[in-house]
Amino acid sequence: MKKIFIVCLLLIVSCGKEQFTPHNYTKVEVEEIYSDSVSIRAITLMQGNLGFAGSNNTFGIYNASEGSMVTQKMKLDSLKLEFRAVATTNTDFYMMSVGSPALLFKTGDTGKMEVVYRENHKAAFYDSMQFWNDDEGIAMGDPTDGCLSVIVTRDGGKTWNKLNCNVLPEGVEGEAAFAASNTNISIVDNHTWIATGGKKARIFYSPDKAKTWQVFDTPIVQGEATQGIYSVDFYDEMKGFIIGGDYTKPDENKANKAVTTDGGKTWNLVAEGQNPDYRSCVQYLPGREAKELVTVGFNGVSFSNDAGQTWQQLSDEAFYTIRFIDDSTAYAAGKNRIAKLRFK
Repeated sequence: MKKIFIVCLLLIVSCGKEQFTPHNYTKVEVEEIYSDSVSIRAITLMQGNLGFAGSNNTFGIYNASEGSMVTQKMKLDSLKLEFRAVATTNTDFYMMSVGSPALLFKTGDTGKMEVVYRENHKAAFYDSMQFWNDDEGIAMGDPTDGCLSVIVTRDGGKTWNKLNCNVLPEGVEGEAAFAASNTNISIVDNHTWIATGGKKARIFYSPDKAKTWQVFDTPIVQGEATQGIYSVDFYDEMKGFIIGGDYTKPDENKANKAVTTDGGKTWNLVAEGQNPDYRSCVQYLPGREAKELVTVGFNGVSFSNDAGQTWQQLSDEAFYTIRFIDDSTAYAAGKNRIAKLRFK
């Protein structure tokens, strides 16, 4: 009688669990929503709208409900600014310039962008920025003093402090990051992952919002300045994906993509010798159980519905970075444009 009850219970549970049905996208419709002489590698979703910052001192916000874009030029002395990192909270918009001086701007009390962090180190070069919540955020950049450059705010972006090298794992000479898509950092709850490349392609991991750190090796191609991980995304605290390669050899497709199921401790190469080749950004589709991903780069847009094991090229259109609104709609940005993508 007890065995019969257990069997019946198992049947009830299994029947009640909704079976995952993968999308079988075969194409993507591209609707251009902004075009100008500006290279855009950093976009961020803003409560249904889209913020961006790019080259030529330019930043802006796309109002989705009105279908309108408002742009501005950030003028500071005579500096020619290029932005490759942006982030938003429920209250503020942030953007950070590459090169030296490194300048981090935040929406001020007057509504104008104000500098809240400046770094004059000659090697300063920040690549990516994310927030855990409205008060706490992180930005990372290339090494300046023997370790990665990592700055953190705990007061809603008003002040930023650079982590000492004794807090971070030791860097390797020639290890850096790529400011290609503002996706060198991935955050899930309090967990943070940072991707590197160059001499070493590694994943730096913090379980506690940048208070403590570990570092893990990956099998992604590495050793040269242009090789390594260009993008990292985690679906939850265990499942993640990395992609990259060598942008000077964009057709090579070996050792350029890998998956983890243990929070980044170990990584396994996938789709070896198969497309996609070099890509600058990867993103999980929301609500799709870490099964579905999209990658973009200047060789096109690719889609996987089996956790990255196989891929289908959906478009040859070039983009640097992408963010999903839902599981079939996204914004993507690239050279001189931003577009809305609809996956079919």
